[in-house]
Amino acid sequence: MNRYGLLCRNILEHPEATQRDLAHWMDISLGTVNSLMKECIAKGYLCPKADGSYGLTSQGMEFLQQFRVDAALIIAAGFGSRFVPLTFETPKGLLEVYGERMIERQIKQLHAAGIEDITVAVGYLKEQFEYLIDQYGVKLLYNPEYSCKNTLATVYHAREFLRGRNVYLLASDNWMRNNMYHSYECGAWYSSVFMKGDTSEWCLSYNKKGRITDVRIGGRDSWVMYGPAYFSKEFTQRFLPVLEAYYHMQGTEQFHWEQVLADMLSGEARRRLLSSALPISETSDILASDLDPDIYINQQPEDQVYEFENLEELRLFDPKYQNKSDNKAMELISHIFQIPESEIQNIRCLKSGMTNQSFLFQVQGHHYLCRIPGPGTEFLINRKQEKEVFETVAVLGITENVIYFNGDTGYKISEFYEGARNADPKNMEEMGRCMALLKKFHNSGLQVNHHFDLEERIAFYEKLCLEHGGIPFHDYEQVSEWMKELLNLLKGLKHPEVLAHIDSVADNFLFLPDGSIRLIDWEYAGMCDPLIDIAMCSIYSYYTLDEGLSLLKLYLEREPTREELLRFFSYMALGGFLWALWAVYKANVGQEFGEYTIIMYRYAKNCYRKIIREILQKM
Repeated sequence: MNRYGLLCRNILEHPEATQRDLAHWMDISLGTVNSLMKECIAKGYLCPKADGSYGLTSQGMEFLQQFRVDAALIIAAGFGSRFVPLTFETPKGLLEVYGERMIERQIKQLHAAGIEDITVAVGYLKEQFEYLIDQYGVKLLYNPEYSCKNTLATVYHAREFLRGRNVYLLASDNWMRNNMYHSYECGAWYSSVFMKGDTSEWCLSYNKKGRITDVRIGGRDSWVMYGPAYFSKEFTQRFLPVLEAYYHMQGTEQFHWEQVLADMLSGEARRRLLSSALPISETSDILASDLDPDIYINQQPEDQVYEFENLEELRLFDPKYQNKSDNKAMELISHIFQIPESEIQNIRCLKSGMTNQSFLFQVQGHHYLCRIPGPGTEFLINRKQEKEVFETVAVLGITENVIYFNGDTGYKISEFYEGARNADPKNMEEMGRCMALLKKFHNSGLQVNHHFDLEERIAFYEKLCLEHGGIPFHDYEQVSEWMKELLNLLKGLKHPEVLAHIDSVADNFLFLPDGSIRLIDWEYAGMCDPLIDIAMCSIYSYYTLDEGLSLLKLYLEREPTREELLRFFSYMALGGFLWALWAVYKANVGQEFGEYTIIMYRYAKNCYRKIIREILQKM
């Protein structure tokens, strides 16, 4: 940290400051301040004024320019899972604290310090940040990997914005009571607060001059990383090459950018680079340089910097969130249970499903699950039909206990079963019990007024794909013709029609602690051939064709007939084709499901070939 620059900045910002004030702000002794002032006067940076104070000379102003802050980067790409359900609707940085959005408060503080060049790195719900361009003159930078990687990737995508500049690095969801930004900064730093007792935060060690020497996750009675950071151009020159190398290493996808800093301080970065699979040409220059970053602790007083970890902490800080979160799901739960929002506790995000967003919560000692339909699902799922199915199958006692269901919005609140687990598709004994439950359900004689029509659904998803970017498979026309053959084949086969689940993935079978089984998530259920459920369970479990056949035998409790084999493998093929189209559409509108698309498409082709080459030839 350049003390001459720090002294000049403080005198520039506070021309009436006493030497005692300067000693307090710089955390040095009064004697050291006196010595620094004499040295700055000798260098021509300061000159005495008539009133006994000191001011910067033109030479001092010129000296200070190397420390001018050029810009600020605000990271706002992440989801904020610990703030569900609020962040299902609003990015965390756009949540209000005392009537002011957290990111806006920070932008205003930066502007007050003369920092106008501000870029916001966005990802999740990126469109909601667009208004900041007009209102505050910021720029937006999109991180395409926000959903699968951590902040290391965000900083990587912003690397050219950082390179060769003095830049503040902020998190959009921080709240600073007082403005801690300046027009000039005299060395790289990380904001820090003191935490008493045990903590799982990133704990700092530092020397007498405040230079950070080590970063450890977890500690006791420690100064911890908390709030913004500042990257000087000298720090960035040393730091960015290592961060870029880390980005290209395997296993760093979930790293925070701070992990790179911690590894550079501990020497771990050199070991990682030496043992990485990166080409020597990409690491030799880095390894030949000094990897010890020059960064200082910026100690902040108590009640200055806030990083709200979850909704409970925000509730304690801003009373508004006790009973008026302005969130649809929270308002619904409050209404259904006739309680204030403050009594909705222990909220926890579940991993988002392919169709819905869900979270757990606790009311009066009981746990429940709230399902919120994902964007666009109103075009894909008929919620009124889903509600009809729930009301029909309730008599069997095999579904989840639904507390509330809205057939218009798709919002659902159901009991959460503590200690329950999903079926294991690799455990055929468990799958045998699941098949027995399915068979009982199929034989119940229950009916609803709608059908699950594979031909109609395939045509519907095909239309959606073509309207939203097309279908990427090169042999799609050929495979589509094959599927039409199978649809025509099924029309000529006699089969029972029962109420089928359709979405009989192993994850939808719950094994409860008392040994009973529940079948959940009835979004696609309708009247259909019962064998479609066995086929769907097979492809959802990524079974081989032989494993799928074994599952069919478990369900039938006997050897299948040739006609049953035709129906079963046709449904596997058509189901794979349908869900491949579904996944293509979802990818076209921005929701990617990785290898799932290819796996489903392979079922369509492989099952068709099995039908043509083996089953039909033997009939």
